[in-house]
Amino acid sequence: MEADVANEKQGVLNITMGALLGVLALLAYLFLGSRNETLEVQKLLTAKVEQFASTQIKLDSISNVLDAKIIEVRQLGGSVTELERIKRQLIIDKKRLKYDLTFSMQQYSLKIRDYKNFLAQNEANVHALKAENGSLLSQTRALEEEKESILSENTGLKYERAALAKAVVDYSLKNADLTNKVTLASAMKAINVEVMAVADNGKERRGGTYKASRIDRLKIDFVLLANPLASATSKDVYVRILDANGAVVSESGIGGVMLFDGHELGYSTHQTVPFDGDDQRVDILFRREAPYRPGTYTVELYTEGSRIGDAHFVVK
Repeated sequence: MEADVANEKQGVLNITMGALLGVLALLAYLFLGSRNETLEVQKLLTAKVEQFASTQIKLDSISNVLDAKIIEVRQLGGSVTELERIKRQLIIDKKRLKYDLTFSMQQYSLKIRDYKNFLAQNEANVHALKAENGSLLSQTRALEEEKESILSENTGLKYERAALAKAVVDYSLKNADLTNKVTLASAMKAINVEVMAVADNGKERRGGTYKASRIDRLKIDFVLLANPLASATSKDVYVRILDANGAVVSESGIGGVMLFDGHELGYSTHQTVPFDGDDQRVDILFRREAPYRPGTYTVELYTEGSRIGDAHFVVK
């Protein structure tokens, strides 16, 4: 009887041990499976982070190249409209990348490829622009050398020099990029502009500050600078006298309207001045019936569509 009880206890113990071993085996299996899944997730996350960082670095590099290209093309005088458009799109892509929960390396690889293709095409355009600028620079140097050669001839060849200078100007006008430079070089310039008050007895006063009661006329005195590139013809010089409020001072039958930068401007008086290309002193008189009101006045001089000088005077 005791032997049966002992055998029964041994059987229960064996069953219990077997059950425990089974549970431990199941737990070990579940633990190893979960650990393997965690490692796989870590590997995927690591790959995603590496892809994200690589994409960010490539977009930053493209952004730096675009900034450099915009500066370079501006310095060469080219258009940066397309470069700036691509730059704006790149900024949008970089911001989107920071919050893109559905990040796709393939999608951004295609974007990066498109940016690189654009930069490669733009590089060809920059090379062409550099070559064009080099050609323009060579032409400019040639024109400058030819002009210096012409101006160094003796005075006995004055008219021949003028004809050659005109030929140089005509030739340079064929190049649109040089037109503005030639126009600026040939513009007239007035220096030593002075406004004097002339009393009714003819006495002239200088200094720039005058009593209204002693102003019968204004005398505008200046020097037209010599300019071998300007045409040796008479110049219509327009005088604008502006009061402290910016209004044009005029007298009936004397003033009028002229064109400047495509706009109409009123003027106080004008005078035709002979010009032969050398320094030339000019005096222009202006008289009005109404007295001058106190304040600071501005005198502006214009000819051939350009503002060539100015001066100021004060009326007490």
